This record gives sequence, structure tokens and C-alpha cells, in this order.
Amino acid sequence: METGEVFPRRKTRVVHVGSVAIGGGHPVSVQSMTTTHTRDGGATLDQIRRLAAAGCEIVRVAVPAPPDAAALPAVVRDSPLPVVADIHFTTALAVRALEAGAAKVRLNPGNIDDADGVKRVLALAGEKGVPLRFGVNSGSIRATRQDAGEADLANLMVDVLMEWVGAAEREGFEDLVLSAKASDVAPTIRAYRLLADACDLPLHVGITAAGPMAESRTRSALVLGTLLAEGIGDTIRVSLTGDPVHEVVIGQEILSELGLRPRGGVRIISCPTCGRCEVDLIALVEELKRRMPDVAAPLTVAVMGCIVNGPGEAREADLGIAAGKGHGVLFRAGEKVRKVAETDLLDALIEEIRSLTRQ
Repeated sequence: METGEVFPRRKTRVVHVGSVAIGGGHPVSVQSMTTTHTRDGGATLDQIRRLAAAGCEIVRVAVPAPPDAAALPAVVRDSPLPVVADIHFTTALAVRALEAGAAKVRLNPGNIDDADGVKRVLALAGEKGVPLRFGVNSGSIRATRQDAGEADLANLMVDVLMEWVGAAEREGFEDLVLSAKASDVAPTIRAYRLLADACDLPLHVGITAAGPMAESRTRSALVLGTLLAEGIGDTIRVSLTGDPVHEVVIGQEILSELGLRPRGGVRIISCPTCGRCEVDLIALVEELKRRMPDVAAPLTVAVMGCIVNGPGEAREADLGIAAGKGHGVLFRAGEKVRKVAETDLLDALIEEIRSLTRQ
């Protein structure tokens, strides 16, 4: 089924993070960050492999102390994904990360106050051909100006970033990615709009400290959906408190729904149910998700619970069922296939999914 028209993208420079190109019209890439202590190289690599299997394209690891920097060479060597070193407070660790072979280094202008150290990082990154991300967030920036309101916060994040961009360019370094994340939706969107107007650098888009799964999904969808629909954003991270694999899945869903990424696997659309529904549709959908065949090809399946919207929605999907009292009608490619007893609806639908994907 159609996923909608692709939104025009903002034109930017291209930055290469390992084998992944960011900006310049290249596909929007999905990032995540490990939750392990990087010094535990085995655990970190295990998590990176899980992220790669879920479709992550770039991974970031925390480097808060020398033992984490010491583990980086092995992590970089054995990682299936380009590794970005996340650096705060001290530029010495950024130097070690570059020496370890990191594919990109993130520096936080909100908590690094070492102009000479930053110059050393810029020189070494330029020598090695490694890009840098200047990434500010509301927590670290607020420490420099605690009375900043939403509008002021967005302007402050952008002003600090552009000061750093200017300093880097004066050193002859232009291989940059920028990010400006707040923990609230409105200032985050405003900051990225300002950044998009201020430069032609690729932007890493997300919202910081987005919360548990439900809250993070909502806040991330608002920020990423709004900005990507405006053509702003070249690589994304969904930030949530939990297994980072969920970040990758949600990020891919957002890109797919916007038509910015080919859809893969089964996509379920189902009605919210109401007083017209005469089957246990909630249980039916939950059981379908639990028993979902492992399908790589894009496939939209409609599970509808009444005769008002059901037949039309089911016809618009690749496969669909429109359930009534004690039975349902199975549709395939818009055509009615057969009437099925309620007790057999799920089995019939799963068999149709398997049959369609075998062709």
C-alpha cells in the first residue's frame, strides 16, 4: 500500500559517519545509544549487535572516564555499526576516542569550557577525517542561564551552537553535525527550526530525556514528525527510558509513516472499537500481534470491528477482516474473499498473510 508522499528535504552538506552518509539528500538514518558501561566491552558489543539486528544504523556509546576510553578500540573494531563516542566535560577523552578509531565524536558545548582542548580535538578530527557533532541539551545549557524561558532557551541553544560552529570553521573544520535537544516539545521544535535557518549543516534530531515508553513515543512522534514533515532532520534518535532496541523500532515507525523509509513487515490498522462492535476486537488484535508471522515484505492488514467503517478500511488494505456478530468477512486486495466464523477469523487471516507473502 502507499505510504504517502515523501516530504521535501532541507538541503545540507554531507557528513560521513563510517559507511553512513548523513545529509545531502541521503536517507534519514536511525541512531541509538547503548545503556551499558562502555568499559564492559562484551556487554556493550552484545547490545550493539541487538541494535544492529533491529535496524539501527549508527550507535553512540558513553565515554565518561578513562576506563571507558580504554575499551573503545575493541568496541570500535568489533562493532557492526559505526561507533560515536559521547563526550562531556573533558576534551582529553575526545582525543582518546579519536585515537581509538571512533567514527564520530559528540561534544557538548554546554559543559565543555576548554577552547585550547577543543582546538586540539578539531585538529585531530580533521587529520583523521572524522566528523564531530556539537550537541547541546536543555539541561546543560540551562546551567549557563537558569532563567531562560522556552523561546529564550531555543535561542540560547542555537546561539551557543553557532558560536562553536564559527570557532570550528575558523580552524578550518567543517565536517559537523548539530543537535539542540530540550526535554519539552515546543522549545525543541523551535530550536531546530532556528538551526535550519542558520546553517546548511546536517541535523541530528530528537528530544532529550523523553521519558518511559508511552511518553517517549508521543513526544518523539511530535518532535520528529513535525520537523521531518518540514524537511528538517538528517539522522534521528528516539530517547526513552528502557531497552534501546525500542528506540530503533519507534524511529523506524516514524520514518515509515512519513514515507521517508520503505515499510517492511506487517502493519496493522484497526478500529478503536465502539458500541457498534460485536466481537472482542481488542483481544483479536492483541492475539494477531502475538502470533504475527515473520514477514519482511511490506504488508498492511486491517482488523475492523463493525459494518460502518469496516468494509471500506478492509478493502483499502492488502488484507483485511470486517467483523460482525459471530462472523467476519475476509478481504484481499480490495476484493471480498469469503465469510468466516468469528472463532476462525484469526486463523484465516494469518493463513492469508502467509499465502500472500509466499507468492
